[in-house]
Amino acid sequence: MTAMTSAPEAGGGAAAPRIDVIVLAGGTAARLGGASKAEVVARGARLLDHILAGLARLAGQGLPVGRVCVVAPARVALPDGVLRALEDPPLGGPVAGIAAGLARLARQGPAGLTAVLTCDAPESWRALPVLAGCLAPAGARAVGPAGAVVQDGGHRQYLLGLYRTRALGDAVAPGGVALRDVAVRRALGALDVVAIPLEGPAARDLDTWEEIRAWDTP
Repeated sequence: MTAMTSAPEAGGGAAAPRIDVIVLAGGTAARLGGASKAEVVARGARLLDHILAGLARLAGQGLPVGRVCVVAPARVALPDGVLRALEDPPLGGPVAGIAAGLARLARQGPAGLTAVLTCDAPESWRALPVLAGCLAPAGARAVGPAGAVVQDGGHRQYLLGLYRTRALGDAVAPGGVALRDVAVRRALGALDVVAIPLEGPAARDLDTWEEIRAWDTP
């Protein structure tokens, strides 16, 4: 997989803001006996690779997907062109992981929007076009909510969302200091987000071996 760059503008008017993507692929995966979720193979590829391939597909279809940063330790192999980040020290929780990903992406210039996905939701990339439609700016002005997240039943999936980069950064690293060991809902729950009801493959995460086997044999 090669580096992703902003897609060309699909039509008239102001170009859509670039969407950088953070994929959380660390953690302990306690319900998998400590296995690395990113490296679990199903449907012929690692769960992480399913997400990366999906993002490349969206970029090819005109969604302005920019850089992709995977938050994972060095033992998780990444394709050329995909950035890596990891909170320091490791295992600081997903909020710390998001902050580390944002810091890595910012080194090459931040995008207007940043998506947050997790490696255990291999089809989560399918939600991005819907979420992006909720955050399209009027002309060149970034207006409206701070983000859009998937709502699965009565639960807001903050780790399946698209955010205005500045608002996301303020939430996970207030004052420039990354939060650690803080619940996702506590850090991101105060943001003004649109919750989009979505069911099906895009909202499906795989937390157990049983769920992985079921997804592997649809």
